[in-house]
Amino acid sequence: MSRSQITQVLQQLEQVLIGKPRVIRLALACILARGHLLIEDLPGMGKTSLSHALAQTLGLSYQRVQFTSDMLPADILGVSIFDKQQSEFVFHPGPIFKQMVLADEINRASPKTQSALLEAMAERQITVDGVTHRLPHPFFVVATQNPTDQSGTFPLPESQLDRFMMRLSIGYPNQDAELAMLKGQERNQPLPQCLSALELDQLQQECEQVAASDALLNYILALVEASRNQNEGYGLSPRATKALLAAAKAWAYIQGRQYLVPEDVQAVFGAVAEHRLRHSSQLQGEQLSAKLLGTINPIR
Repeated sequence: MSRSQITQVLQQLEQVLIGKPRVIRLALACILARGHLLIEDLPGMGKTSLSHALAQTLGLSYQRVQFTSDMLPADILGVSIFDKQQSEFVFHPGPIFKQMVLADEINRASPKTQSALLEAMAERQITVDGVTHRLPHPFFVVATQNPTDQSGTFPLPESQLDRFMMRLSIGYPNQDAELAMLKGQERNQPLPQCLSALELDQLQQECEQVAASDALLNYILALVEASRNQNEGYGLSPRATKALLAAAKAWAYIQGRQYLVPEDVQAVFGAVAEHRLRHSSQLQGEQLSAKLLGTINPIR
């Protein structure tokens, strides 16, 4: 049953983002691994369409939040307002209280507003006026950002980048995909729900049960250690190590396997590592990622 569900989800998403099967599989792997997703690309590439399609297909409640330079943390988290009838402050939840939150153009907001997501992404809860509020389960943040060299952007700090399991770039469509779009083959109407929250949770648990041999774990550790010993950029954190294993397991599961092979780690490594490795540019992160994969050989 799980295999047919995965196939159905992939087929439906590929009707929305035409000609990008790898991006779709990586995005789904991120969700199955319980991770948050950062999509960085030029405007108009389908970032918002992908996030909305994911929410509809997986049966998640969804809220899009447009980030702007004048946005405040309370605009995301919510605010406590004094109720005269009850003679007390009553908390009014913000848009973050959805199962999937799209932080659209997150790098257009100030660092203070960006940081409002840190606790939510790490602990699935927020604290307002000293009171902690649990967020829905499951909870995912999908953030989009324009290239950092565009005007009016605030680069995300490394502490926030590290909380995104994956960073993806959709890129321009090929000619056939763009022709299909011009012919009106895009799916703009609401998508049918393929999974329930309970079924999604079951798939996530099955991903966690994918077997990883000691040789595979040592391969992951070798990649991480090499990233910390190179002289450029930053090394991968322990959180990144766990994210790499979880993402590789989800990728293997999507491929129909219950065990990891080195190709699973290699398939997700760029998406997991590049935004954590870069120091000055995304290109640097891509180069370092490719260099690490070319230097460290798996033990088979």
